[in-house]
Amino acid sequence: MSFRTFLRLSAHIQMLPVLESGEETLIGGQAVIEGVMMRSPHAYSVAVRRPDGEIVVEENPLPRVSERYPIFRLPVLRGLGTLGQAMWLGLRAMRFSASQAMVEEDAKASSSSVSSGTMYASITFSLVSFLFLFKFVPLALATWVGHVYAPLHGRLAVNLVDGLIRIALFLSYLYVLSRFKDIARVFEYHGAEHKVVFNFESGQPLTVENAQRFETWHPRCGTSFLLVVMVVAMIFYAFLPIDNFALKLLARIAMLPLVTGVSYEMIRFAAKRRGGLMAALTTPGLWLQRITTKPPADAQAEVAIHALQRAMALEQVHGGELVVA
Repeated sequence: MSFRTFLRLSAHIQMLPVLESGEETLIGGQAVIEGVMMRSPHAYSVAVRRPDGEIVVEENPLPRVSERYPIFRLPVLRGLGTLGQAMWLGLRAMRFSASQAMVEEDAKASSSSVSSGTMYASITFSLVSFLFLFKFVPLALATWVGHVYAPLHGRLAVNLVDGLIRIALFLSYLYVLSRFKDIARVFEYHGAEHKVVFNFESGQPLTVENAQRFETWHPRCGTSFLLVVMVVAMIFYAFLPIDNFALKLLARIAMLPLVTGVSYEMIRFAAKRRGGLMAALTTPGLWLQRITTKPPADAQAEVAIHALQRAMALEQVHGGELVVA
């Protein structure tokens, strides 16, 4: 696989948290390279359109992590279990889509699959990039600002500035990536996924025409969830009783699971109380989805419908009654 393909795959992996559903739900999905992954409670299906126009599918039964490991039914831990499984499934779906769409299109390689080594290297590169850009850089800049501007030198002020810089970097990062053709295509499939989920939730027949009537932004999107994570992180980090730069950085990394679990509980609580609280938590994410989702072509909506129909067919075999978590 070429270095260009490696970088493209790494960029797509970094977008996984933005493209995923932020909670365990009846159905949900994720945009992948030239396709969509749709998930029901006990199954998933990835549909990808190959360069020759054929739609290929990978599908498997997949029980909820809380059904396999009861510990992940507990508050905070259930968020870690759900999101951990979502990331694992997202990487698996991304690898399949890259094998079917990106490798054949770009590399003309002798193999049509992405090797495990390439995938692990891309994941490692993406993780290191994430920690550097969204943990090290904001803290370094906030510390520098505190040194040059005395009113922001205090512990609380530095930590709050760190959070604001992190959010600004995140917004800028999404905007810059959205200008690239590859990512813009994924954002179109992201829009297709949301439209088809809305179509399913409406009870109307799943058709391209019906799906295209709906909006591209959805309150359960990972974009909304990530903004909640960043706000919760800013609050948690602000009260850390640590002044040493290295220790503050390590503490931020170590607290990621706790911040993620608490954020999940907030979204879950709000989802059961539709109205003011849910709107307050998700509205900024809905605004941001005007960047991370784009209106899809009919052919892209067709792929999303294909993925959902296959997932639901598999659900009937391996699942049970469809109940929102």
